[in-house]
Formats: sequence, structure tokens, C-alpha cells
Amino acid sequence: MALLHPVMPMRYAGEVPSLDEINLMNLKIPLVLTPQPEGGYTVTSPLLPELHTEGDTADEAVANVQDALASVIELYEELGRPFPQSAIVTDASGPVWFETLVTTP
Repeated sequence: MALLHPVMPMRYAGEVPSLDEINLMNLKIPLVLTPQPEGGYTVTSPLLPELHTEGDTADEAVANVQDALASVIELYEELGRPFPQSAIVTDASGPVWFETLVTTP
């Protein structure tokens, strides 16, 4: 699962980056994986309340995040809404802390 892409520097703080620019940035998005009583999982983000996706397995739900995130980025661009600066990794040359779900075989 590759959710990170090469970093593109921001033009200046407060300006809404274009969809193409955001798609080239490293993004660090907090995700909440929730098992559903009827089976499967949903994924949401406290940082991006518009991000919702699901899958039959945890791996599938997390894999679907890229498409859901692309839709959220497009929505933000259409609305002229600034993307949360805290989600943009501005220095890809250093370490980035992240947690992930790993399913054992």
C-alpha cells in the first residue's frame, strides 16, 4: 500500500494547492478503522471528515483510502477550501512517523 508520493513544495502558506500539486505531495492522514457489526470495516479520518470508505477486510478498507482521499482532495479544490496544512509532509528527506495495520498470514 503506497499512500505517500514525492513532495512538491507549497507556493506559500494559506494558498489552496491545486489537485495536481496535492497529488504529488506526501500526505500524513490520521485514519480510524472501525469493524462493522454486519462484517467488513469502515475507514474515516478525524482530520478530513469527508473521507469515508469501506471494505470487506481491513486490508481492502485501507487500500480504498487512496480513492476516497482523491475524492476529498477534488472536493476541497472545487469548494476552494484549503487543505489542512497539518496533513502535508513538507520535508520528505527526514523520517516520517506513521502507524499501519499489518495482517499476519
